[in-house]
Formats: sequence, C-alpha cells, structure tokens
Amino acid sequence: MARARQAVSEARRIVVKVGSSSLTTAAGGLDADRVDALVNVLAKVRSGGERELVLVSSGAIAAGLAPLGLARRPRDLARQQAAASVGQGLLMARYTASFARYGVRVGQVLLTSDDMSRRAHHRNASRTLDKLLAMGAFPVVNENDTVATDEIRFGDNDRLAALVAHLVHADLLVLLSDVDGVYDGDPARPGTSRISLVRGPKDLAHVEIGSAGKAGVGTGGMVTKIEAASIAAAAGVPVVLTSTVHAGDALAGADTGTYFHPTGRRSADRLLWLQHASTPQGSLTLDDGAVRAVVERRKSLLPAGIAGVEGEFSAGDPVELRDHEGRPVARGLVNFDAKEIPRLIGRSTRDLARDLGPEYEREVVHRDDLVVLHP
Repeated sequence: MARARQAVSEARRIVVKVGSSSLTTAAGGLDADRVDALVNVLAKVRSGGERELVLVSSGAIAAGLAPLGLARRPRDLARQQAAASVGQGLLMARYTASFARYGVRVGQVLLTSDDMSRRAHHRNASRTLDKLLAMGAFPVVNENDTVATDEIRFGDNDRLAALVAHLVHADLLVLLSDVDGVYDGDPARPGTSRISLVRGPKDLAHVEIGSAGKAGVGTGGMVTKIEAASIAAAAGVPVVLTSTVHAGDALAGADTGTYFHPTGRRSADRLLWLQHASTPQGSLTLDDGAVRAVVERRKSLLPAGIAGVEGEFSAGDPVELRDHEGRPVARGLVNFDAKEIPRLIGRSTRDLARDLGPEYEREVVHRDDLVVLHP
C-alpha cells in the first residue's frame, strides 16, 4: 500500500476529475468558494513545474440551472443542452478568474465521445492537450453537452475522465466527488469502513454500490466512478477515488480515498474510446469463420464473412459485430453505408471489384478500426 501511495506522489502527469456536486449549490449555480478551494489545491500541485495537470470538470448543466430559472436538472435533452450552453461559459469564466490569481492561463477543451473514436479527431485532441501543457496552460476538459445526444448521460464525465487519462498518457487519475472513497456498505450506516485498496474486480464483488449523488445536481454516482476507475486501471492508469475536500492529501500520496491498482496495460488510445465511449449505429452479423478471424486472429472483417445487417449508419460510424446468436463480439468503424452492405454480403472483394468497381475491393471494417469485446 505504501508503494502505491508513493507512485501517486511521484506521478508527473495527472488527470483530475471533479463532479457537479463539488462545484455548485444544490439549487444550481456555481459556488465560487468551492471553485477557488479546488483551484488553490491544483495550482499548488503544479507550482513546482514538475507536475502537469488536466482537469475534467462537470458542472456546465448545473451552473446553467439558476440563471435559466430551473429549480432542478431537467430530464429532457433540449433543456439540458440549453443549460449547458449557458453554464459552460459561466464555468470557464469562473475557472479563468480563479486560476488568474496564480498567473495561470486556462484552455477549454470540449470533447464528444464518438468523435474521439475517429483517427483525425483523436489525433487533434491529443495534440491540442499536449501543446496546452507544453505551453504552461491549464486544460479544462468537458464533454460538449450542447451537441451531445446519448453522451449527455455519459456518467457525469467519470468515464470521459478515464478516457482522457489514457489519451494524455497520464500517470494517475484522481476522481473527486462528495464521497471520500468506496465503502463496504452504505457510508451512512454504522459499522461500514472505507476500502483503501482495490487490486481488481474481485475486491469489490461483495460491495453494495450506491448510485445517487446527495447534492442532486449531477448524473454520476459511485457506480459510474467505479466503472471509470476500472476502465482506467485496465488501461494501465492507477486511480484514486476520494472527496474534493481531500484532493490535496490525495495528490500528495496520503492514505485517503480508495486506490485502484492498474490491472492491465495500455492499448491503442483510440480503440479504448471505441470500446467504451462510442454508440453503435447498427450491427453486422458475422458467420462463424468471420467471428474466429476477427476475435481470435484479429483480422479485418471482409464482405464474405457478413451474414446480415441491421440499422441505419454511414461510412465511418461505429457498428457492433455480432455472432450468429446475436452476441456482440467486437465493435468497429464501418467503411460502407448501411444501404450498401446487402449487395456485399457473402461476396469476395475480388468479385466486388470486378462487378462494382475497385473502390469495393476493401475491408468492411479494417482491423485498425476494430476492438474485440471481451465478456
């Protein structure tokens, strides 16, 4: 355990995620004192010049509630997006003013999860974040809620933070909320205790996980935080989950919160986004030979291996690859529109090139745009 906490204190590049409940009042609207308190900690951590920080910040929708006269977070997407539009500007203005006390410039980075599966967008986001850090700016990342659809219910940015940690090759992910770690039961009940170290999923098999934040202004909960921690840990990034008031102690390597030990190695960045953040727009059913080729031999999906198609999608969209029983086995970015697929089914690329033209002599899903889904 001491070695794990030492790794935290020695982490050079860190992604910190903060939830809405840590930045706003229960009625909506930013709490300037809370924002300043968080910035005080973050500015101190990076002041020596040896540590780089990226902040993934929720709070845009919550910040927009009071200015728009909304008593609580709306359920319909249109009003959520309206609140995000108003709140995002207020959130960044607050961060800009707060960091200015330390002479630190803030850079806003708005991401949509589906875009991050695409090569060019992923590469551009990575370059932007690297350049902001190199130039001494402080990146503040949020999901682009004003245009997001399904992503707006992404888990209060917890999963986004895990993916950003992988994107920037972080040495550590710190998830901050209003709970000071994972407990072996309801923290409000007597007799429950904090779990200091999680080595893998088995360590949490007996734990009751709550879902609602007590402030009522965010969408996250302990479920999404543990999912995010598991994603990051499986991708080789250690995680500390604790409360915002303990942020300074956590970043210093003190025994606070719950430490998630890395359980896997880093994979191709973009494929992690494809697996955990993309929303499939349709599906392709594969024959048994294609399933073996894709899953076991990590080959591209060719037209000859397709047995069926469902959904409406365009070239470049994420699709699910299924076996003949309908079980998802992989996910990938498709090279053809859905309406083109039926005439490709079961045919060789050579035949297709002869009958339809040379542009059809290619994979339906290239192996570089494909990730196998492990059960």
